[in-house]
Amino acid sequence: MSMNLSGKQRDELNRAIADYLQSSGYHASFSAFMGEADLNENVGDIKSSGILEKKWTSVLRLQKKVMDLESKLKDTEKEIASGAPTRDKRKPEEWIPRAPERFELSSHRMPVNRVIFHPKYTYFASCSEDSTIKIWDFESGEYERTLKGHTAAVQDISFDKSGTLLASCSADLTIKIWDFVNSFDCMKTLKGHDHNISSVTFVPSGDYLLSASRDRQVKMWEVSSGYCIHTFCGHTDWVRMVRVSYDGSQFATCGNDHTVRVWSIQGKAEKMTLHGHEHVVECIAWVPDTALPYIGHQDLAKMNGGGSEPALSNAFLLSGSRDKTIRCWNVHTNQCLFVLTGHDNWVRGITFHPHGKYIVSVSDDKSMKIWATEGRRCQKTISAHGKFVTSVDFHPKLPYVVTGGEDMCVKVWECR
Repeated sequence: MSMNLSGKQRDELNRAIADYLQSSGYHASFSAFMGEADLNENVGDIKSSGILEKKWTSVLRLQKKVMDLESKLKDTEKEIASGAPTRDKRKPEEWIPRAPERFELSSHRMPVNRVIFHPKYTYFASCSEDSTIKIWDFESGEYERTLKGHTAAVQDISFDKSGTLLASCSADLTIKIWDFVNSFDCMKTLKGHDHNISSVTFVPSGDYLLSASRDRQVKMWEVSSGYCIHTFCGHTDWVRMVRVSYDGSQFATCGNDHTVRVWSIQGKAEKMTLHGHEHVVECIAWVPDTALPYIGHQDLAKMNGGGSEPALSNAFLLSGSRDKTIRCWNVHTNQCLFVLTGHDNWVRGITFHPHGKYIVSVSDDKSMKIWATEGRRCQKTISAHGKFVTSVDFHPKLPYVVTGGEDMCVKVWECR
């Protein structure tokens, strides 16, 4: 068989093979190969040891990338054939998640409760009923590491704005703060709740942390000291989720008492209670400024008296419930602006497209739905998981969505 290698390339390949045989302990094969290849005993002058293994793994990576590109090409050809626009023809604000998923990642041993993107790195985190937190690379689909320390189900996780800290809360009645830059160790364990802690989130400044619990309380913690500095009371049943507004001036909670409540952080008091859901309210999400143009001109005018749009920041809130609906609230007027219906089971997670044009929701009906914010109707339904879909997050800058489910899997979806 003829070889299309130059003399120099052949010599480098022979030396790489010899280095591999010698370093792997194949001494008889090494001696025989040295003789047949007419090499001297000194093979240590190879530019870098282990070069054969490195080149081999590089080939495998290239093969995987080629397969991914071939798969994308087939999907694109199908879209073109069906008349659907490709990503190149769409503007970024129109990119939405599309099947099939880019990666299906399995490592958790029990249902996944929450998935969130890291604010800066190409990582996302997932937490599970198996008491662990796992870190993944969403671009490569590679598993990175597992954070262990909780002794019961991990219910929620949150990165601080800089991405240097990760907070987690658990049914073991503790909140843990993890170093996400250097050691990945638990830096602090916070205790104070009397029952299952269902939600945790950083205040945008990073100085404080909020937690919600089945003990009907919401607590504010000082991150530096780990001390609870205030307890908010008002819910009459399990508080399912807490989320802070983008400007950090207020936060919202929801729970088993069928209500959504809005609280002042500075005043440390409840501002209003929103009624309308007919069952447990599972999730909430603040409406970003990018979505304001799509909320509706009549709603904006009613809200702001014809004033400027910036005054409307942090004025709208979404909530998802076991009554199978999603509601949009005006937190200044205490009114429900609109209701989205279409899911056939509990709504478990909601998030916004970074450009605000779409709302993404997941449900126990195993689907992920993409809704037009302005049109207030479902644009696309994706069969996302084999069991209940429990969580969803949209990357703030890159075209990726991640979901988690009762099937113990996390999935990465590419938007186009």
